Amino acid sequence: MPWLVSCHRDHLSPSQRECERTAFSFYCAVRERLPVWLLEDMRSMEVFCWDDGCPRRFLPSEALLYALVHDHRDYARYLLDRYAVSALRAPRCSFCYCGSSGAQHLNVAVRYDRVSILAMMVEALKDTQSERQRYLDSCGDCLHVADTGKTAVQLAVELSRSDCLLLLLVHGAAPVGLDAGLQTLVSCDASQRRDAQRCLDLLLLFAPKPTPLRRLQDEPQRWRSLLGSEVFSWLCGLAPPPLLLQALRCLAQSGPDQIRRLPDFLQLHS
Repeated sequence: MPWLVSCHRDHLSPSQRECERTAFSFYCAVRERLPVWLLEDMRSMEVFCWDDGCPRRFLPSEALLYALVHDHRDYARYLLDRYAVSALRAPRCSFCYCGSSGAQHLNVAVRYDRVSILAMMVEALKDTQSERQRYLDSCGDCLHVADTGKTAVQLAVELSRSDCLLLLLVHGAAPVGLDAGLQTLVSCDASQRRDAQRCLDLLLLFAPKPTPLRRLQDEPQRWRSLLGSEVFSWLCGLAPPPLLLQALRCLAQSGPDQIRRLPDFLQLHS
């Protein structure tokens, strides 16, 4: 990819230089949000990347990453409609050429807060239940890829991407990262606190039975004031979940729009 250019440009062959030139041209074309038909013509006929000693054409999965970065929704929709699950396969790393692993597209969507394209992606997985679950909960193992070792849910919690988090949880992603959510809540600035609080609330809605956290036991007064007595006691295993939490659980799992439409006084806000 253009942002993963080798540091040894002086040693590139003419073929490698041509691959970099065409790849960067394609990147710029997606950034300018050119029409879908033109981008597909470029990808299928003009754009190449250097892979394991020889040039090859750009894959739909690589094009989808470009569409995510630049929020080209029409192109993302076309790629997902045309190539379905194959458009979501993680591309090979251009440094170590390791095989595809993890849900790289999900993490990119969360990092750039591309809620609309994220919704298209999980919709594309609706007919493959077992593969969808594995995909939603997977994390890459290549050290050259950003956010390796993290699921999309964990990343959404760390970055306070509440809309992305709700979409992932509603479609079956595991509600992990409660401890990270608590840490984000106390470390974020005032402008991010509402989203961080909402992410924590969403995890609580979908978590079946949180295990007691040492963090809460070490500073009970601090966490009781932040979370409220009912939520704090539940997370410490001292009381059942609050009634509002129990009432909202079925509603939350029926779809993201059901929770978003609730009036503010029925939102959790701990």
